[in-house]
Amino acid sequence: MQSTHDAAEFMQVFKRMGTYSPGSTPAAPQPLLPGGNNSDRSPMPKPIQEKMAAYLAGVNLSNAETVEFPLKPFSRLTGRSTHVVITEYDLPRKDAQPHDVVMDKDGMVWYSDFSHEMVGMLDPASGKVTDYALPTLRPEEPKGSLDLELDPQGNLWLAGMYQAGLYKIDVKSKQITAYPFPKEWLNPTTQASMVSPAHDDVDGKVWTNNQDSHVHYRLDVVSGKYEDLGSAVDKNGTHINAYGMPTDLANNVYLLNFGGTTIGRRDAKTNAVTIWKTPLPFSRPRRGRVDADNILWFAEYGANGIGRFDAKTGAIKEWQLPTPWDEPYDVVKSKDREIWTGSMLTDRVARLDPATDAITEYQLPRSTNIRRVFVDDRGAKPVLWVGSNHGASIVKVEPLD
Repeated sequence: MQSTHDAAEFMQVFKRMGTYSPGSTPAAPQPLLPGGNNSDRSPMPKPIQEKMAAYLAGVNLSNAETVEFPLKPFSRLTGRSTHVVITEYDLPRKDAQPHDVVMDKDGMVWYSDFSHEMVGMLDPASGKVTDYALPTLRPEEPKGSLDLELDPQGNLWLAGMYQAGLYKIDVKSKQITAYPFPKEWLNPTTQASMVSPAHDDVDGKVWTNNQDSHVHYRLDVVSGKYEDLGSAVDKNGTHINAYGMPTDLANNVYLLNFGGTTIGRRDAKTNAVTIWKTPLPFSRPRRGRVDADNILWFAEYGANGIGRFDAKTGAIKEWQLPTPWDEPYDVVKSKDREIWTGSMLTDRVARLDPATDAITEYQLPRSTNIRRVFVDDRGAKPVLWVGSNHGASIVKVEPLD
């Protein structure tokens, strides 16, 4: 590798990167509109940018005949890690970005598209993919959606990102209903990244957020009206931002602080916020799920681990993955009580047995930028489904034991 640019040029690259939405691609850039709280999404704080720019400008191996540091490839996976069948379904739209992938109760696989106003459905039996257009709520804004979740009735809910609203998809009729945020709440970078309908049968409410201002909204499904609950602050005045927002069995919402080392919970009835610190430093909790025992499982993106939180005791237990730099994005529990996650960087998925602390990894055959993980528990063995966010495909991982 040889650098031919100086630090100032790299700083300009970082600056330009921050002016595009996260769903942008080189072939389809989507600039952010000016005037919002996050019209500049620089990838790192300026002091870190300066250090990174200086490092990149100083990299020069052009005059060396050999690499000055030993390459350390990962060991080849063996044993249980090889007892697996992996199937990849290429999507017909090669520019699709399948971010979240879930399966409905009829076995159809759905995906959110991170860069287009589409939601797609894959029939695994035939491989046929059908795309459904989402209503465009803000034509001038970047397109694409993120969080895709199922409600207790089996319908799908989708967070519309810069379109600033939610979508509900009736899986039977394929009817799509849009719930735009109130106009008076909008600015040029209002962003709905998360939606949490998993327990809306408790009180008729669906949680969501405005990632731009780090406030939380709740939608009353019957009336179609939102309430603004504001930012999350505990009794000590400590503020917590949330990326992942899984709900517990009482429809309280957990707050996974991707920018820090804490998790929180917002009480659905009192709006009280409680915050817990993770034992591992730089944990960066990202997304997760609450299981049938009301236990929260979450991915620790920065600590390369999986976290377990028991609200009854306030205890957090953590497991670190064996492969460095996995940086897991999401976590889900299967009916056999194992915990699944996927790496955004190493093209590996992992399953944890919490009873024995054993972790089994599976290597995917191609580069796969994994985001959400979903387990189909209908058969004798769990089947993992993920999207290749940068590869326009959906991947099925079937363990044989």
